[in-house]
Amino acid sequence: MNAAAGQGKPIAVTCGDPAGIGPDITLATWTRRAADAVPAFAVLADIGHLQARASALGLGVSCKAIGEPGEALDVFPNALPVLPVPLPHPVPAGKPDPSAAEAVRASIEEAVALTLKGKASAVVTNPIAKHIMAHAGFTYPGHTEFLGALAEERGHQAMPVMMLVGGGLRTVPVTIHIPLADVPHMLTTEKIVETALVAVSGLQCWFGVPKPRLALTGLNPHAGEDGLMGDEEERIIKPAIAILQKAGLDVGGPYPADTLFHERIRTAHDAVIAMYHDQALIPVKTLAFDEGVNVTLGLPFIRTSPDHGTAFALAGTGNARPDALIAALRLAAKMAKMEAAITNSDPC
Repeated sequence: MNAAAGQGKPIAVTCGDPAGIGPDITLATWTRRAADAVPAFAVLADIGHLQARASALGLGVSCKAIGEPGEALDVFPNALPVLPVPLPHPVPAGKPDPSAAEAVRASIEEAVALTLKGKASAVVTNPIAKHIMAHAGFTYPGHTEFLGALAEERGHQAMPVMMLVGGGLRTVPVTIHIPLADVPHMLTTEKIVETALVAVSGLQCWFGVPKPRLALTGLNPHAGEDGLMGDEEERIIKPAIAILQKAGLDVGGPYPADTLFHERIRTAHDAVIAMYHDQALIPVKTLAFDEGVNVTLGLPFIRTSPDHGTAFALAGTGNARPDALIAALRLAAKMAKMEAAITNSDPC
């Protein structure tokens, strides 16, 4: 049975920054389609750029342009299906070019549009360079916020929430792409409650967890030590836990973040709600650096991504590992299958 067998729709994959490792790992993932049971996907990218990178890397990959995502299912076993998104000019590996930003943005927009139209089962995004995109007028801190805006522009409600999956962990940061100094001011009881509710819905709809168990971290060392090291736990986090528990959810905390991720305690909860970015990402990247997956909950479509960056220094060297992209594709396919199996439920 080939990788596309049993799939009704392909996954829409964006190539990310063309100067980064996105093209490399996309090509390498296709070469491992049989060995790693990679679900069928169509990549939105400049076909000439992909073919040139494949040649430079010595990969025997044939790229084939397609007009509709559905064509990918027949093409995928023998060639990499490409939905063309032209670059203005060639972009060398490892040399980011702001002039490519419009094509990068267009690929994301088209992947979302195709998925919302039901032509693709999910969106999987390769890494973008936020500072390069910002120079070209991209005003969003990252993919997460941009995807939420795209959904709302198309008439859908969205509250994008980041979930990191890997190493036996699922972690959800309440605050994401803001300076650490701003976290205590941005953290509110309402934001914690909203984030937890989105996480619960996502776990139920896309991960098949009927009654999710959540553990909330504290913000301060030792979860504040009863107010000795800060009062955010008492003022902000504990009231959120009380609201969630009153709603009938299985929620505990606030727990000290430095003791919440060890092996013995991981089986006691289905996800950890962390108060800020690094508190959630460090454990997953430590345990599963090459296979961590970033999932965006709270969208009207499934989106996953490798949990790593553009790695410009590795681009074009042949040393970039595709494991996280493979994991992101396989998780997206699993989520789509789970969503299809659940009936009479609210959309994620």
